[in-house]
Amino acid sequence: MSARLVHVGSAVVDYVYRIDALPAPGTEKTATSYARVAGGGFNMMVAASRTGMKVAFGGQLGTGPDGDFLRAAFEAEGIETLTPPSPLMDSGNCVAMISGDAERTFVSWPGAESRLTLDMMAPVQVVAGDWVFTSGYTLSYPGSRDVLADWIEALPADIPFVFDPTPVIADIPRTILDRVLARTTWLSCNTNEAAEIAGAGDAQTVAIRLLAEHCLKAEGVVIRAGAHGCLVRIADGGTRAIPGFEVSAVDTNGAGDAHIGAFVSALSRGMPPCEAARYANAGAALSVTRHGGSSAPTDAEIQEFLSHRDQETTAHGREDATAT
Repeated sequence: MSARLVHVGSAVVDYVYRIDALPAPGTEKTATSYARVAGGGFNMMVAASRTGMKVAFGGQLGTGPDGDFLRAAFEAEGIETLTPPSPLMDSGNCVAMISGDAERTFVSWPGAESRLTLDMMAPVQVVAGDWVFTSGYTLSYPGSRDVLADWIEALPADIPFVFDPTPVIADIPRTILDRVLARTTWLSCNTNEAAEIAGAGDAQTVAIRLLAEHCLKAEGVVIRAGAHGCLVRIADGGTRAIPGFEVSAVDTNGAGDAHIGAFVSALSRGMPPCEAARYANAGAALSVTRHGGSSAPTDAEIQEFLSHRDQETTAHGREDATAT
């Protein structure tokens, strides 16, 4: 039986505009394409689901057209919604501008996902074998962070908790951030977020500080470096840089989500952390070759990708041996 991921972060609707370059102040651009898609935490949930985990959403969806749109997207991906629609407002949304170099710029508007009470969280019950995940977005909202931090701290000790601080880490009060980090089993963050928590330094030094000073109960941390791959630091002292894969990127939106979802899914199946990180690197690499934030690949696609890369590496090794 596959493990279940209980996602207590946020999901929003993305309004995606593709442009050749960001407009200069006071000017206007005409987009080459437009799409309305499920985004935010949905992307990570899709990555976990497509790679073998059962997924349930324990955050808040709103009452209105955006909330309805998200519920339909969840149903299409087989993601269970644990909580009833919030009566307070509709779900939030995000305008995403994807430029010709595959980079993205966001402007977001919080909705129902930014308001939590303990009564709203009551239907979210975890059981042995579950994995719990949240992101920094829900912890950055004044109307949700205290309740969510309380709920995370009350998790049973045997439930793995995975945390991604996200680019809004500076908006999370340090007291809240410290409480969540103290309960974290696996931290996954990019290099900037890692430095925001633990100070500047090379990735290995920062990873050591993260475990020694901030995530005292963690099994390990993953510091993502985009196309360069990631660094894995295990609590017992082992550190390994896991190289990324060279691909032709068309859209980097959701790559971090694809990485985290694939990583957690692999860990839940018993894959060793460094192997899980390589698996996640492959998932993220495939995702950036496709348009859309929820472009995470399936387990079969990742396995095929890794098999081809392994064959290429073996062939190159033989060629090198022949040349020498």
